[in-house]
Amino acid sequence: MISSGVTAMLDKNIQPKQTKSRGSNTSTLIRIASLLLLLAIWQLSVWLFAVQMLPSPTAVFNALIDHIASNELPYHLGVTLQRVAFSFTIAMLLGSAIGLLMGYFKKVDNWFDSLLTLGLNIPALVTIILCFMWFGLNEFSAVLAVILNKAPNVAVTLREGAKAIDKSLMEVAKVYQLPWQRTLTKVYLPQLYPYFLAAARTGLALVWKIVLVVELVGCSDGVGFQLGNFFQFFDITSILAYTFAFAAIIYTIEGLVLRPWERKVTRWRKC
Repeated sequence: MISSGVTAMLDKNIQPKQTKSRGSNTSTLIRIASLLLLLAIWQLSVWLFAVQMLPSPTAVFNALIDHIASNELPYHLGVTLQRVAFSFTIAMLLGSAIGLLMGYFKKVDNWFDSLLTLGLNIPALVTIILCFMWFGLNEFSAVLAVILNKAPNVAVTLREGAKAIDKSLMEVAKVYQLPWQRTLTKVYLPQLYPYFLAAARTGLALVWKIVLVVELVGCSDGVGFQLGNFFQFFDITSILAYTFAFAAIIYTIEGLVLRPWERKVTRWRKC
């Protein structure tokens, strides 16, 4: 049948060129080299400025080990990661749903456009303070503040993705009477994957920052709370140690989740 042939064509993956793996290895080496260059510049800066203002990489690494050994850093980092994971998931689901509806239905876009603009431009600190004042200093307020700050950004990205859908491809699927499941997974969603990826990448960075501010303002645990304590004692070494731990988490998520996902959903592109 014709629909079976179209489905088979949609299922078929374009095989990447052999040079792709070589290029991937080169890009990985470049990223490592850039980090080593950063460390070298950091060490050079330590020699130029006072050690009290900028501790050496070795001192920061030793502080990181001490905070891990005392179980202080794993506990607070775990609390922050839970908040980040929960609020990020809810914000992505809510923002994606709103964005897709706005991109597909013109009337929905007209109704929500002004509200979306308002949500994008209200300062995060204002939302955080209002949530704590309205609902108290609790976990619900902390997570709600993060979701309200992040969801509009996801909605904007997915709205543009929904508007950019190639309607001719949808018409082809309709003409050949592809099942709606195949149309959704093989025609519609693949066109949205780059937008989901962009929203996830920017969303993860934004959620981390907002969660730290939330913890700094109204929580008694988490990385943001700890950074506030270190600030009061002017403990720059510990602040940088926690930053190291945060960076390690981000690189892990980037390397194990986001980059493999990006390679998978963009393998159809020319190498």
